[in-house]
Amino acid sequence: MKKTAIIYSFNTKKTAKIAEMIRDAFNDKSVEMVNAEDLTEEKFMTYEQCILGVPTWFDGELPNYWDEFIPALEYLDLKGKKYAVFGLGNQKDYPQNYQDGLGIMAMLLEELGGKIVGHTSTKGYTFETSRALVDDQTFYGLAIDFETQGSKNKKRVEQWVDTLKENLE
Repeated sequence: MKKTAIIYSFNTKKTAKIAEMIRDAFNDKSVEMVNAEDLTEEKFMTYEQCILGVPTWFDGELPNYWDEFIPALEYLDLKGKKYAVFGLGNQKDYPQNYQDGLGIMAMLLEELGGKIVGHTSTKGYTFETSRALVDDQTFYGLAIDFETQGSKNKKRVEQWVDTLKENLE
């Protein structure tokens, strides 16, 4: 497998739990865990492929650490690199912006030339709107809702990683 990172904030308990589940499902010691809060442009560019953990905060916002990294990211050429994005959100309490953080990041990576892999179905989710939608039936990445669907996390992660194994090199 090409040099791959799972990038997320080590300080976010739920996102960290999903990141660890993803790493374990890959069962590949070459997949590196990287703290998004310590990320630099140079470090980001050393990876051919990245899996980014992007929870949605408040009313559809990126967490501070990702929001602060965006200006640096906008100057990078991501052509030829592959990205997968997983997000955490709450579809019951925030149905009007469910998984917006996931969508904001995926769209930005695409705009900068990156290829997004790991789209998932919206089947089984209930929400009003989301910036994470590729179309009415597909999310840009893996959507996780600990609050209302926590019992589905393990299966969703395992299925998503199986898809990623086919799309990442």
